[in-house]
Amino acid sequence: MITARAAASFEPLGRSVATARSFVRDTLQGWGFGDIVDDAVVLTSELVTNAVVHAGTAADVLCLRSDEGVRIEVSDRYPEREVPVQSAAVNMGSPDREGGRGLQLCAALATRWGVEYTPTHKNVWFQLDQPERPVGTRAAGPCLPADLLPLADGRVRVAVVQIDHGGAITAWNEDAEELFGYAAEQVTGKPLTDLAAWPHTPGTGTGIAEALRLSRWEGSYGIRGAHGRVIPVYASHLRVRDTGGEPSTVCLLVRDHERAVLQSPLRVPAGGDAGTASDGPSTDPFEVFIGSPAPDDLDGLLQRTVERARDMLDGDAAFLLLATDDETELEVRASTGLPSARQRFARVPVEAGPGRYGSARMPAVHDDLTVSPGAVPLLNGTGMRSVVTVPLKVEGRLTGSLGVAAEGSGRYSNEEALRLQFAADRIALAVESARLGELERLRRGSLSFLVEASDLLAGTLDRDQTLALMAQMTVPTLATWCAVYTIADQASEPYLSYVLHEDEELIDGIKSLLSKIAPPDPVPTPGARVWSAPGEAAHQAALRSSMRSLSLGDSHHRIGTTIGPTLATAAAVGGETVVLPLVARNRVIGMLTLGKPTDEHFRQEILELAEDLSRRAALALDNARLYSERTAISQSLQRSLLPPELPQIDGVEVEVIYRAAGEGNEVGGDFYDLFPIRDGAYGFAIGDVCGTGPEAAAVTGLARHALRLLAREGFGGPAVLERLNSAILDEGARSRFLTLLYGELWPQEDGSARLKVVCAGHPLPLRLRQDGTVEPAAEPQPLLGVMEDLDLYEQTVTLEPGDVLLCVTDGVTERREGTRMLGDDGLADVLTTCTGLTAGAVAARIMRAVERFASDAPSDDMAILAMRVPEIQKQ
Repeated sequence: MITARAAASFEPLGRSVATARSFVRDTLQGWGFGDIVDDAVVLTSELVTNAVVHAGTAADVLCLRSDEGVRIEVSDRYPEREVPVQSAAVNMGSPDREGGRGLQLCAALATRWGVEYTPTHKNVWFQLDQPERPVGTRAAGPCLPADLLPLADGRVRVAVVQIDHGGAITAWNEDAEELFGYAAEQVTGKPLTDLAAWPHTPGTGTGIAEALRLSRWEGSYGIRGAHGRVIPVYASHLRVRDTGGEPSTVCLLVRDHERAVLQSPLRVPAGGDAGTASDGPSTDPFEVFIGSPAPDDLDGLLQRTVERARDMLDGDAAFLLLATDDETELEVRASTGLPSARQRFARVPVEAGPGRYGSARMPAVHDDLTVSPGAVPLLNGTGMRSVVTVPLKVEGRLTGSLGVAAEGSGRYSNEEALRLQFAADRIALAVESARLGELERLRRGSLSFLVEASDLLAGTLDRDQTLALMAQMTVPTLATWCAVYTIADQASEPYLSYVLHEDEELIDGIKSLLSKIAPPDPVPTPGARVWSAPGEAAHQAALRSSMRSLSLGDSHHRIGTTIGPTLATAAAVGGETVVLPLVARNRVIGMLTLGKPTDEHFRQEILELAEDLSRRAALALDNARLYSERTAISQSLQRSLLPPELPQIDGVEVEVIYRAAGEGNEVGGDFYDLFPIRDGAYGFAIGDVCGTGPEAAAVTGLARHALRLLAREGFGGPAVLERLNSAILDEGARSRFLTLLYGELWPQEDGSARLKVVCAGHPLPLRLRQDGTVEPAAEPQPLLGVMEDLDLYEQTVTLEPGDVLLCVTDGVTERREGTRMLGDDGLADVLTTCTGLTAGAVAARIMRAVERFASDAPSDDMAILAMRVPEIQKQ
C-alpha cells in the first residue's frame, strides 16, 4: 500500500543531477528512511544522469513510500533508447567505467527493479526495502572486554531535547534537567543556541545553526549550565516531521566522556589499519585531511587542499584543477610551490588536443617528466620531475584533478597514489558542493549584471556614451582594462575608439601602445579569442626603454621618467588579452578587447559573461549609429524644406517665428514662405498640413515649392491655389488636406502696402490698426486637398502706416489648458496690446502669450508671420 508520494521534474542540464540527489535525500530523510538513503541517492544519480546527460531529455522522479520500503521511478522522454531484453545474463561491462552503470547498480543494490516503456516515455524503477531490525537498534558494534568498556557515571543520563523548525526548544526531559540544571519551563520556547557555547570541543567545524539544519548529525559541543559553567556534551541530532508535516529536530545529549552511548561506529577505509580508528573518538576523515574549521569558501578550501596534499606526500609543489561542466577541460584553481598567478584559470584539454592532460581520469605516477614531457602541462618549465595525480570524482563523474610534484625523479610510487586518492575521495564532495555554490552565485550575479547592463545600454542612443558605458561595465568587473575598436563600414579598417583602465594614469600609455600595433582582425566567429600582440608589444617596448635608459647612464631622475610609464604599461597589458567581435545585424561593427595584468588568465565564466555582454553592446552601438545617421539625414531633409533667408522688403517689416512639435523635428505640418515674384511684388504664405511628422513635412515641401513656381509664372492667387489643390490630390493615398493663407504684397510710394489674399480654410489673418482695433483681414474659403473643383477668389487689403497684419496657424489659436482654449478672441485680445510695436516685437509677444497660456509643452506645430508698415517719420 502506498502511504506517501513525492514527485519532481528536472531540466536536461548537468546541474539537475545534483538537484535530483538532494530531492531524493530530503524526501527519504523526511520519511524516516535514513538506512537506505545512500543507496537510493546513488541509484537516482545514475538514472537521472542517463536521462538529462546521455539521453538529453528532462527527467521525472517519483518517490513512493510503502510499509516495506520505497519505490523510486525515473522517467525520460527518449523511449527509442531501449534496454535490450535477453534471457541470458548480460555482461554490462566493468563497474569502473565512466558510464552505463545505472542498470548494473540497480541489479546490485535494489531489492527489485525494472524498465517500462510508453510511446513517449521510458521509466526505470527500483525498490529498496527497509532492513529488518528491532526497533531502537542502530548498528551492531564489536564485542569489547569489560576493561575496554567506556567509563560512565553511576547513572548514564540521556537528555532528550526537541527543537521546532525555528530553533526553539519544545521538549526538555528530566535527564536534561539533571544534566544542565534548568527546569523545563525555564527553557521551553528559547532557542537552543542561547544555551550552547559553540564550538567547545576542538576540531568541531560545524556551527550549531548548521547542525540543526542537517538531516542527521553527530558531534561535540558545550551547553552552559544553570551554574554558569560549560558542560561538554556529545550530541546526536535527527530531523523528523510531526503529524502536521512540520519539521523538527530531536537531540540526544550525553556527557562528552560517555559518547560511546550515542556514537556510531567509525567506518575504516578498505586496506586501512583498524587500530587507527580508536586514536580519536570522533575522527572525521575530511577534517583529518583539511583541518578544522574547514574553509567556508571555495578558494580557501582549494588552497588548504593543495597545501595539505603537498605536506602529506612531502612534495615541493601541489596543484588542483577543476573540470568544466562538459568535463572536456580542466581549469587551474589552486597551487602551491608554483607560479600560481601565471597559471590561475589557465585551461588544458582532458582527452585530446595540444597540451592535453593525459591522465586526468585515473591515478597516475610519473617518475620523470623529462622522459614524458607534456604529460602534466601545468608543470612545464617549473623544474618539477616526478608527479602523482589523482582524479576527484563525485558519483563517478570527473570533477577535478589533484596532484603533488617534486623536483627529484622517482619520488612517488603507487602507495603514494593510493594515499592521495583516499584524500581526494574525502574532499571531492565538499569541493563539488562549494563549486556548485560558487557557480550559482556567479550565475545570479551574471543575470543581475546583464539586466543592469541592458537597462543602461537601452537608455542611450548616443554613440560616444554607448562606447563609454561598454568600457565602464567591463572594467573592473570583467577585466582590468579594455579597448573598443569600431568599424565604420566593410571597407574601413578597425579604429581605436575608446580605452579604459581601472587606473586612470595608465590609460594614455595603453592607448599609445595600441595605436602603434595593428588592430585585431574583424573575425565574425562568436566567442573570445586570445590576442597576443598587445602583450608582446608591451614587453618589447619596455625592453627597448630599459636598454636606452641603461646605456645613457644618466641620473635616477632621467631613468625614472623614461622607463617608468613603459614598464607600468607593460605590466598592465602583459597578461592575457582576448578579443570578442561586436556583431550586429550580421555585420562586424567592432571588437571588444579585454585584458588582464601580467601573468593572469580569464575564467571561462567571465568570458561567457563578456560574450553575452558583447552581443547586447553591439546591438546598442549599432542602434546608436543608425539613430545618428538617420537623425542627420532627417535634419538635412528638414532644413531643405525650410525657406531660405527672408528677403528684405523696402517699406515693410517682416518677422517669422516657427516651432515644430516633437523632439528632433525642425519641420512639421506648418509652414511659411516669403519670396519675390517680380519687381516690386512679393508673395507670402502660411499654411497647415493635416498631421505632423515626416508625412506632413512631405506635403509641406510640395506646397512651398509649387507656390513659388506658379506665382513666378504669373498666375494670380486663386489660380495658384487651384493648381496646388490639383497637385495635392494627385498624391492619392499620400495626400493630406491643407489650410493655406496666400497673398501678394506691393509696397506703395505713399508708405502704405497693398495686399491681395486668399484664405483657403486657414485661420483668418488679423489686422491691427494704429488706434488699437483688431479685425479680420479676409474671409474664409474652402481648404485644399479635399475637393477637385474650387471656386476661390482674392481680396484686397491696404495696410496703412503703423498697421500690422498677423497670420498664424491653428497651433496658436488651439493652444489649450484643460478645457480652456486661447481661440481667435484670445489671440485678438493679445494683439490689441501690440500697438506701436515692431513686427519682431509683435511676433515675440504673441509667442510668449501662447507659451504662458498652458504649462505643458505645445503638442502642435506653430507658425507666426507678422508684417507691419512702419509709420512715416515727420520731418
